[in-house]
Amino acid sequence: QVQLVESGGGLVQAGVSLRLSCAASGRTSNTVAMGWFRQAPGKDREFVAKINMNDGYTAYAPSLKGRFTISRDTAKGIVYLQMNTLKPEDTAVYYCAASSGGFHYSPLSYNYWGQGTQVTVSS
Repeated sequence: QVQLVESGGGLVQAGVSLRLSCAASGRTSNTVAMGWFRQAPGKDREFVAKINMNDGYTAYAPSLKGRFTISRDTAKGIVYLQMNTLKPEDTAVYYCAASSGGFHYSPLSYNYWGQGTQVTVSS
């Protein structure tokens, strides 16, 4: 089992930055990649970013590349999501997830999920 705990969400104004953290614990040795997803009210959960645990390779949703940055602190077992120039349309619950398989762009590829952290961006 892998436990994931997100933190760092909140209510912010448009244009500011926010950094989310995801602390992983448990049997993380089989984790191939960590991902961030988000889900707005009435919408499907969508891919935000992912990072490979072995080589640090990153990938982003095309619409978010350049504003969002995923990173990891392997020693601490934490994955971060730096979000810059936030917009009202970024409002969502943000989830981190761990995958032991491939194709990390779908929620179906992830085995473990955190409880989510709410990000609300006001205009």
